[in-house]
Amino acid sequence: MLRLTDFIIDCPDTMKLAAFYSEVTGLPVKEGSDENWAGIRFGEIELAFTQVEDYRAPQWPDSEHPKQFHLDFEVDDIEAEQRRVLALGATLQRDCTGPDGYGFRVYADPVGHPFCLCRNKGVIWTDQGPIWPKRDQ
Repeated sequence: MLRLTDFIIDCPDTMKLAAFYSEVTGLPVKEGSDENWAGIRFGEIELAFTQVEDYRAPQWPDSEHPKQFHLDFEVDDIEAEQRRVLALGATLQRDCTGPDGYGFRVYADPVGHPFCLCRNKGVIWTDQGPIWPKRDQ
């Protein structure tokens, strides 16, 4: 049996980056987090941050120090969420939204990891979160 338990992000300061993503997601940093390992629970999966010496940020889309991953966040209001993540310390890298407001925007978190705010056509937002359109098989 195989089960994904953690998604771990290297960074120079675990608590600072965990605090950034805590604010982005609205979820708390796990109790017991420290300068070596910090986490945020997403159900059964933990988004974790580990301190590495000589951290070098990825340079997206450059391939000399390419990104190894990125996080996508589906949002119901991309403009409001952009204002919020920029105020938290993110930097806009590329805007790929169309005139209809659908698409995605690429940001760098405070230590350079790319992440996207996405607004996908056909997604309906409810109090319980997004409902995704059915895809053709």
